[in-house]
Formats: sequence, structure tokens, C-alpha cells
Amino acid sequence: MSKYYFTSESVTEGHPDKLCDFISDSILDKCLEQDSHSRVAIETMASAGKISIAGEITTKAKLNVEQIARDAIKQIGYRGKEYDIDYKTCSIDINITEQSEDIALGTNDKVGGAGDQGIMFGYATNETRAYMPFAIHMAHKLAKQLTKVRKQKVLPYLGPDGKTQVTVEYDDDKVKRIDTVLISTQHTEDVTAEELRNGIIEEVIKKVIPEKYLDEKTKYYINPTGRFVTGGPLGDTGLTGRKIIVDTYGGYARHGGGAFSGKDATKVDRSAAYMMRHIAKNIVANGYADKCELQIAYAIGMEQPMSIYVNTFGTGIMPNEKIVEIIKKNFNLTPRGIIKYLGLRNPIYTQTTNYGHFGKTGLPWENIIELK
Repeated sequence: MSKYYFTSESVTEGHPDKLCDFISDSILDKCLEQDSHSRVAIETMASAGKISIAGEITTKAKLNVEQIARDAIKQIGYRGKEYDIDYKTCSIDINITEQSEDIALGTNDKVGGAGDQGIMFGYATNETRAYMPFAIHMAHKLAKQLTKVRKQKVLPYLGPDGKTQVTVEYDDDKVKRIDTVLISTQHTEDVTAEELRNGIIEEVIKKVIPEKYLDEKTKYYINPTGRFVTGGPLGDTGLTGRKIIVDTYGGYARHGGGAFSGKDATKVDRSAAYMMRHIAKNIVANGYADKCELQIAYAIGMEQPMSIYVNTFGTGIMPNEKIVEIIKKNFNLTPRGIIKYLGLRNPIYTQTTNYGHFGKTGLPWENIIELK
């Protein structure tokens, strides 16, 4: 069909799931700052004044996990009882052990195998300069702006929790216009619905979305229920790894199911997904296709991938099998090869937690290279 609509969502860093992701990635980065070979798999849960942190860490680093969590909560903006989670007084429960010796048999530095079995996907399209699908690209920008105007007190009545959603109209697979913008944001008791709506449209939506994509038919929904005072972990329990579509391509490409945050790079759920994004982006950036989806599969403890799949959706300038050959020629896809190539033993992960792991500048998997 020539005309269709596609919708993607994003969330702010104060969303309870993202609060948990940020705590988990903060612990990971603190480990890597002291011991680049740390093995980390951390899960966080946040609910009604309590943070629970559990998982496995094998590291030489000296950690104060409770303080790391409190600092992360403070940085996001949960600084008082009005938002339930107060970084100074909230309860923090910690249950961390070392990595299983059975898993370590196949993933230690001598063996270098994958940290788990599984499938990972990567995607890129030339419909934005960031080589990301337009809907998720705009949703992330709106979520980031929502946080910016809160922290800078441009809209001082906003709370940390929020979600954005963008519906894009396509015609012949080209972005035509934005049909709908939906923003739900936590706010104080005293702000009126009209004041909130006008503030969000003027300071968030119009500051982010290029005017050419908005028209008289574009629909704006701001807090559709009419009230969003209770938010964060008091309004909804948060968990690490529950925003995997927000973290990737907004539903525009497939997902293998593995979450990213709190995992070191021996976990191919994270490292291989980053590598697939890097390769897909460079296939598009080098002009081999207008859009590209990759899949890779691993077995726990084994170095070489089980399979590599390429789909250019009929936009490639050569057969997909030829692109597979180019990938194998240019890239070492063992876990150790990926870690070395992308520099994944560095403490870079809190940079990735919010507003998507892809499409950002300054991250190694977003670098464009010459691909032959």
C-alpha cells in the first residue's frame, strides 16, 4: 500500500523502568572504571519508596552499590518526598553474588565465548540523518526535550516521569507528515490542564519537530486522562530491561528479546546488538541499501556466530548473500572481536541508557567507516 501510518514511543529518564536501567548501568560503569574485565549482570526494581538491586558481579572493583544507586536517583531528579522516591531516604535492598562458575567456563578471557545463547538484530535506514526510523527518532527527541525543560525549569511544574509517542504518515515508503503527537508527563497539583497543554506544545513539540511535518490536521494529545500527578515508582513499578523497543528501533525492526542495561559486553545480548547496528548503519551509509536489517545468532561458550542474516527489503544494490560476504570479510564477529573493535570494556554505558542506544553521536557503534 502507498499510504500507511507507523507509531513509536519513547520515555523520559524519570520513567520507573528507565530509572532502573540507569541504576544498573551506573553500577556497570563503576565496575569498569576500576576493572575493565568486570563481569556484570545487574537487575534493578523500583516500587513505592524502595529500590531492590540483584544480580551477579565478578570484579576487582571496590563498590559502594547503595551510594551508586542513590547518586543515580538524585541525578535523574527524584530528590524529595513529593515524587515518592527520595534519594536520601529511600530503602535500598541489595542481593549480589558472583557470576556462575558454569557460565564462566565458556566466557572467561581464555575462552572468549558468548555469555549466552540468543539472537540479536541490527537495523538502519536513510530516512533520517541518524540512520534511524523517523518515528522513534522524533519520539526520543521529544522525551529528551521534556526532560530538558523540566531540569532547566522552563516548565517548572513538570515531574521526572513521562512518555512520548509519535505517529508518522508514510506515502510510498517516504515520510510525509506527522499525524499524531502524544505526550504524557508527570506534573504538580497546581498546574491547569490548559497551561500544561500550551507549555508542552510550545516548549517541547514545536522546539523539536520541524514545522514542515506538522499541519492543521496534526493531532496533539497531552495527558489524555487529564491528570498525571502520581508517577515514577509510586505510580508504576519499574524494572531493568522492560523498554527494549524504546532502546532499539521503536518497533520498526525485529528484536531478539534480550535487554541491554546492566550487562557487560561479554553478554552478546548487548555487544552483538551494538555490532549489528554498526554494520547495518554502514551498509546504508556506504550506499549498499536504503535500509537494512541484520540478524546474528550465538551459542553460549562458543566464539563464532551460528548464523548471519541480511534483509535489505528490495533496496540493495547487490544480492543479500554478497553483503553477508562483505560482513564476514570486514568484521570479526566473535565476542572478543566485537569487544575490541567497539572498545566495549570502557565505562560508556550510562551514556546509552536514555533516549535510545542507537542514533546518538559519540558512541563507537555509530561511527561511519568505508566498507568494501
